[in-house]
Amino acid sequence: MEITIKSLKFDADKKLIAFVEKKVDRLSKFLAGSEAVAEVVLTLETDGKGAKIHIPQIGGGIVIERTSDTFENAVTACVDAMKEKLTREKEKKQK
Repeated sequence: MEITIKSLKFDADKKLIAFVEKKVDRLSKFLAGSEAVAEVVLTLETDGKGAKIHIPQIGGGIVIERTSDTFENAVTACVDAMKEKLTREKEKKQK
């Protein structure tokens, strides 16, 4: 899976990048080979730390955004929501 990570207004350390790659790579199970592309944007928000995952190929693109007290929690919440969304999209196609 091809993963692009952008950190806005701060420099993400190697540990955070490795965590994001590991979590987001789990989404490849729900995507076909040509669709296995994800863009992750990490931001500092006024009310916490935000994460946004964008998968551009499916139906014009799917975007999930979450804010939490840590980047790890925000990324985990995004990945969980994206798994549910991709599962629903897959079920729709099968009907």
